[in-house]
Amino acid sequence: MILTMLETAWVMASSGTAYNPAAQAASTAPGGDARSFMLREDSGIDGVPHENLLVREVEGQIDSRPVIHPDRKPPQRNVGKAWYHFKRYIKDKEQTNEVVAVFDNLPWRELHDEAAAFLRTERGREIYRAEPYLPHFLDDHEALRRTPKGSFAHAYCDFMEREGLTAAGMVEATKAREDDNYFDDGVNWYIERLRDFHDILHIVTGYGRDILGEQCIFAYMYHQRPSPGHLYLAWIGALMVRAQARRSRAPIIGALREARRNGRGCPRIVEQPIQELFSLPLDEVRARFNTPEPHVYNRVMKIFREEGIDPHAFLAKNDD
Repeated sequence: MILTMLETAWVMASSGTAYNPAAQAASTAPGGDARSFMLREDSGIDGVPHENLLVREVEGQIDSRPVIHPDRKPPQRNVGKAWYHFKRYIKDKEQTNEVVAVFDNLPWRELHDEAAAFLRTERGREIYRAEPYLPHFLDDHEALRRTPKGSFAHAYCDFMEREGLTAAGMVEATKAREDDNYFDDGVNWYIERLRDFHDILHIVTGYGRDILGEQCIFAYMYHQRPSPGHLYLAWIGALMVRAQARRSRAPIIGALREARRNGRGCPRIVEQPIQELFSLPLDEVRARFNTPEPHVYNRVMKIFREEGIDPHAFLAKNDD
């Protein structure tokens, strides 16, 4: 019923009075008018397929966009560029934009189709309407800490504050990679959610922000976002850690394999109502995502401590 009402409002507002950045851009294009680019077919309003239309209310105004922009093209892979950006990343692991560049050049080719398929389901549309933008929610620690002690929200806030991280910081890092291929559609919304839950995964999985922990996150994420870039980073990074800690008895590669096993059982988090998770107990969230404790990784950390190895020192910033 809500969707029908919003769709009706969008049609009534299609003269350009609705809040619709895509429509406003289209109105200045050659041959454009105040209607969205979705309506440029000769069949007009009736030519917009219901399954390719997303409508929601944002701050009292109607926002409409296609599930997938007709001009989107399948992502292309470039192994050479991926290696170039990986080498820049290992000189300074804080350069998040270099990691994003690796993913850009070793993408999940089916991402657009998978995102569109999800957003054409009623469940996908419900989540789209309920969770328009996650960074504002994630960075409101005052509100998150109103949840009961021991909740996922408290664990998330503790982690982000301890590490000096913000969801807005991740947004800024990825903005550096925006280019002419940006499209304001449902697929972009899906991609942004994939970005926003990266730090959430640290809480779900129990992996730290040391180099091996990050490689384990990449291996785990392969089953969330099956981009070759995740395995590329995971394996090369873990092998470099193994090479630098060659005298250690820690099962470094075993930790990576464990991460892949644990990731296989987790449902796709981007397609879950993320905001609902934060009031739940941490153990309940981990159970919901079928994610056990990372026992092998924890053993690696224990052995590193016994051997006097700093797990954060690998691939540390290099000014050479």
